Amino acid sequence: MAGHEHVRVAVIGSGFGGLGAAVRLRREGVTDFVLLERADEVGGTWRDNSYPGCACDVPSHLYSFSFAPHPDWPRTFSERRDIRDYLEHVTDTFGLRPHIRFGTEARRMAWDTRNLRWRIETARGELTADVVVSATGPLSEPRVPDIPGLDTFPGKVFHTARWDHDHALAGRRVAVVGTGASTIQIVPAIQPRVGHLTLFQRTPAWVLPRMDRAIGETERAVHRAVPATTRLRRGLLWAVRELQVRAFTKHPGALGAVERLARRHLARAVADPALRERLTPSYRIGCKRILLSNDFYPAVARPNVDVVAGGLAEVRGSTLVASDGTETEADTLIFGTGFRVTDMPVAERVVGAEGRTLAEAWSGGMAALRGATAAGFPNWMTMIGPNTGLGNSSMILMIEAQLNYLADYLRLLDTLGGGAALDARPAAVAAWNHRLQGRMRRTVWNTGGCTSWYLDAGGRNTTLWPGTTTEFRRATRRVDPAEYDVLRPPGDDGGPAVTAGHGAGAGA
Repeated sequence: MAGHEHVRVAVIGSGFGGLGAAVRLRREGVTDFVLLERADEVGGTWRDNSYPGCACDVPSHLYSFSFAPHPDWPRTFSERRDIRDYLEHVTDTFGLRPHIRFGTEARRMAWDTRNLRWRIETARGELTADVVVSATGPLSEPRVPDIPGLDTFPGKVFHTARWDHDHALAGRRVAVVGTGASTIQIVPAIQPRVGHLTLFQRTPAWVLPRMDRAIGETERAVHRAVPATTRLRRGLLWAVRELQVRAFTKHPGALGAVERLARRHLARAVADPALRERLTPSYRIGCKRILLSNDFYPAVARPNVDVVAGGLAEVRGSTLVASDGTETEADTLIFGTGFRVTDMPVAERVVGAEGRTLAEAWSGGMAALRGATAAGFPNWMTMIGPNTGLGNSSMILMIEAQLNYLADYLRLLDTLGGGAALDARPAAVAAWNHRLQGRMRRTVWNTGGCTSWYLDAGGRNTTLWPGTTTEFRRATRRVDPAEYDVLRPPGDDGGPAVTAGHGAGAGA
């Protein structure tokens, strides 16, 4: 980046959230923006996660933008390469490449109080922006647990999101730590190749059948010829999941039938009663993410696989010790231990109006107004922010709702005139989150008897949305000016003039 550059909007990241924001900006007539991407390609989590078996657990036609329907999905549940191709298609169709700065990691973003703009330090220089849209996503930074003795392991160690394709697994003694969404895809993919596989399972997952199939050419041709059929298919998939929400958020007992289905799925695939017991969760289904797989249970029942009912507690050279004392030898160690979701690393790089980082402001738990803005961080907005996650549907629906909010936010700034900024009022943020956490108390995620990555260190669910996507879309359709202070250019005292919002309106 040669010299100083100023843009109206800087978008951080080029996954679904970042690309969606870029498309919406162009459709709103905003062309003065950049996408800052640390890698050399678009794709976000679908670029970074390249492990064997990587695929989506949301139906393809629902896991795509409503403004960019795709009639040619090859399967009902898409594999990683097909999602990557779709994101490349969106990038080219909407002319986004001229706006993308590849190899440009945003290292620090600091609010300039005097000039009411963000100063962004990147790997290729500095630029400024009136508005920053953070679209780094919650599944971007791997989490590797601090295991005593890990540095003594003589073999290869890597996380599922940083898969080492140069490391051959054939015939090796492989240990996989964790039983989350990535692991249940990886285990069946590598089990036939490895010499022996040990799965360290801290907590078993509920697994349902994956209703996946190839979408034939005739079916795809109909979608191409009659676009309304693609929209209808997407609408039906959405409606079914909207109807399921009440069971997760208000009536967890209604999930009993789903739990029985999961038990039958396990019983059909695993004959050994001892193994079946190890794989049976003791918490209510839905408390942790429900996984979909037809081949995970058959894979772990194979002779060359051991399931250890205890997490990895210690490493002694090539000997891995579980929390129950079980020892196993391995020469490859793979961590499927998830991501930094409730303590997003990007928050450490954002410095607000009072000189505090966003991580410091969120030290007691993440909290954002309508999942988008934080008090003390003017003109900063996050895609897939706190409490915008879903337990049963497509995050694309939530992203598109947030894009509506972003568009209205920019329109409000235009109405206020040049040089103005919006800062979420602390009272509005508190009111929104008080109401939200009150609703969360009844959900299966809080009452189901498990500890999940949905909860932060303090036990608060700062990850999921306790309602339907329709409710969230309604809540983010418009920006309520009463929830924001309006910052003006500096007054005589050198500080920005502030016009406080009026009224309430923070109902969740």
